[in-house]
Amino acid sequence: MNPPMIQELVEQELISNYASMYRLAFSYVKNEPDAMDIVQESAYLAIKNASTVRNQNYIRTWIFRIVINTALSALRQNSSEISAEIISEQGKNDRYTDFDTLEALNILNSKERTIVTLRYFEDCRLQDIADTLEENLSTVKSILYRSLKKLRVELTEGDDCYER
Repeated sequence: MNPPMIQELVEQELISNYASMYRLAFSYVKNEPDAMDIVQESAYLAIKNASTVRNQNYIRTWIFRIVINTALSALRQNSSEISAEIISEQGKNDRYTDFDTLEALNILNSKERTIVTLRYFEDCRLQDIADTLEENLSTVKSILYRSLKKLRVELTEGDDCYER
């Protein structure tokens, strides 16, 4: 496939997945301005490097990988955490309104958080997640189930005292 055609496909994917890219970036940086910056930088990198795409079926996966890497890079540069109060104030207009769940995601490491976010917030297939993270499918499944167990413990921690 010729480069101009790939470029157009990448641009179409960027447009159709803009909201998903934003939510993924937001799950890392926890604030709107930084998430928007990450999406813009990711879009720039995707368009700039569109000619490197080898298989058009994996453009979406490739773009998500760029967003993840850009978000991790931004976190390394800033290395400052935002408190839960700021998250809840800035996240009011965000699609995710269950702040207990958002806060619980903070107990996960970045790979665990990425897998949970892609699977349950972005409805990605496990194989697509494995391709995005360049991991084995069984590894992704294992990390997902371990992460869900951690989240279940975190989210039900206070419920035990009410069940007695």
